[in-house]
Amino acid sequence: MTTYKSMQHTDHKTIVIKLGGSMLKGLNAEFFENFKKMQQAGIDIIIVHGGGPAINQALKSANVETTTKNGIRVTSSKAVEIVQSTLIGKVNPVLTHQLNVAGIKALGLSGYDGSLFNCSFLDEKEYGYVGNIEAVNTELLKTLLAEKIIPVVSCFGATSDGIPLNINGDTVASKVALSMNADSLLLVTDTPGIKIEEEVQISVNPEQIKEWINSGDIYGGMIPKVQAAVDCLNEGIPTVQIVGSKLVGTTIQRKEVFA
Repeated sequence: MTTYKSMQHTDHKTIVIKLGGSMLKGLNAEFFENFKKMQQAGIDIIIVHGGGPAINQALKSANVETTTKNGIRVTSSKAVEIVQSTLIGKVNPVLTHQLNVAGIKALGLSGYDGSLFNCSFLDEKEYGYVGNIEAVNTELLKTLLAEKIIPVVSCFGATSDGIPLNINGDTVASKVALSMNADSLLLVTDTPGIKIEEEVQISVNPEQIKEWINSGDIYGGMIPKVQAAVDCLNEGIPTVQIVGSKLVGTTIQRKEVFA
């Protein structure tokens, strides 16, 4: 098991793709064909997915209230059980099945499987049953990738003594990308990039992001996305992209790259 500190890059490329829950119903043959082309080009792919809409519906059906704070779902003891059953029992199998039907070998995983995640509470008083990933079992992921199997990772884990924890999807994606020394992280959402005054920004840097958060131009669920992106850049991931379904959007990279 290895932590998510930066290491030297190799010639072999690895890309982590995070699919937001709102994107899962809109996936089509063209989207999966892009995955095939990437694999054929020798790129290893790891998919991390959320499940926001499905979780919201399940919580509503169970009459369990939910709120968000700083883009993170505050998760009560009742809510965490519903999140677990929805992500692991419904969303993950459906996405994995879609990939397999499209001719892409894939295997669904959560933080429980193969001790994939070593987790602790992010801040129990502030967020409830929400986790922070201390380490990722990269050997498990590398074993699957060596067999040309795409790991499909749901954003759920547990403490060492088995307490279930909901984990922000962008956080999971960034920690997996860092632990695997990925060449790029793609955050795929229903918003094709960072919009400032209704205009998608093609290339931005961390300094601009900080200014836009302070000014309120970046807010809500976009905050953990850009924070995850900046964390990855600081640890050595070359670029992070926030993109739409066509995998085109905003590229985030260090300021010196533009010089």
